[in-house]
Amino acid sequence: MTPGELIGRDGIAAALRVGDKPQLLRELSQRAARLLSIDAETVLDALETREALGSTGIGRGIALPHARLNGLRRFFGMFARLERPIDFDAIDGQAVDLVFLLLVPEHAVHEQLAALASVSRLLRDKNTAASLRAAATAAEIYDILAAPTPGQ
Repeated sequence: MTPGELIGRDGIAAALRVGDKPQLLRELSQRAARLLSIDAETVLDALETREALGSTGIGRGIALPHARLNGLRRFFGMFARLERPIDFDAIDGQAVDLVFLLLVPEHAVHEQLAALASVSRLLRDKNTAASLRAAATAAEIYDILAAPTPGQ
């Protein structure tokens, strides 16, 4: 499953303003809940539970917060470029400014791993990350995330 298959045009925040990781997770939970018509606290609880296992900050200014949700019918992705980088307890200690939220159905364990790998590969590509940081609009960000990559 590719990032383009996970995200819709309405799932992009081009200049999200948050002060810290808890605020970011709350904001992403609220936005996802609105788009999915589910309870924001359920989303937030799942994300916080996952973060308690270890940070989803994968390095190079990128975070992939993710969680499995009971009752979710489809994979759901959202992307946020932060107005200012925040501490996310990333593995390399760098502040995070590119965030891809992934929510998956409860029993989609193998598919979740494949989706996370696909998103991680795309965002960790230096050219892609630079393009996402330089994009002027949410539409440009969506086009970058949805563009086919070699081998797809």
